[in-house]
Amino acid sequence: MSWSDKYIGIPQADHGRSDLGCDCWGLLRLVYARELGIALPGYEEAYLDPGERREIAALIDRAEASGPWRRASQPRPFQLLLFRRGRWRSHVGLRVSAARMLHMDGMDQARIADLRDGYWRARLVGEYRHVEMETPS
Repeated sequence: MSWSDKYIGIPQADHGRSDLGCDCWGLLRLVYARELGIALPGYEEAYLDPGERREIAALIDRAEASGPWRRASQPRPFQLLLFRRGRWRSHVGLRVSAARMLHMDGMDQARIADLRDGYWRARLVGEYRHVEMETPS
């Protein structure tokens, strides 16, 4: 059994941040809080609708520039996977294993997807570790 199993089937809900429903950021936020003890901002006020990809992309750009995310060089569980939707970097998922991710389907519910699938491979633009996941040297 994987840590991801308990999140599969959470319904999709705009601005959702709980087991009752999540959007893609809400799912990431829920997993980080429960599995890693890392509190991520909600961003509920920053966009009205998950379809506002330009606004979401701007949030991602600001978070990437100011931290707390660092580009990952090796695939590891719980890393944030950033995907392009159209011309905007606006969808996130979580790495489960070398070939699998947990993400919010957008139309339905949280599910596992195969990262080897051409659809996801073509849209993946980055993989990131949160600074609180890094081990001190």
